[in-house]
Amino acid sequence: MQYVCDAPPLTWFRLETTAEAALESQAMDHAVERYFRQAHEQATQSYVPPRTGLYVEQSIGRKAHIQRAMPLFLTLRDREGKALVTAMLPPEGKAGASFRPIIVGRSNQDPYSDFGEAIRALGEHFGLPLDPARCYPYRRDL
Repeated sequence: MQYVCDAPPLTWFRLETTAEAALESQAMDHAVERYFRQAHEQATQSYVPPRTGLYVEQSIGRKAHIQRAMPLFLTLRDREGKALVTAMLPPEGKAGASFRPIIVGRSNQDPYSDFGEAIRALGEHFGLPLDPARCYPYRRDL
């Protein structure tokens, strides 16, 4: 995991590997691992190796390309490392008209009532509006 930003007393981290996404899915009882795998596969398939023609150089830049092309998968953790919220933001954290950020709590519950300030801090860090009407996909208006 890679540190992203603080939302005292909590901290946001980026999930960088399939193993981290699998642990997040298990801890949070949701399917982030599946979405991470799909995004990783799409980013991997879109990689174009350098045109040097040398076999040993075919993977140069692959990891950086994947990180740029994939959505950001993030986890909010407490001081003991407990997973609290999972977020999926646009690649490189840059707003895109066609990308809808997703933010969920444990078992896909709405995290905004308990962690709204931490979510706002994440939005400020990336310069993205992360309001629940747009980012929480399971919202039910009563």
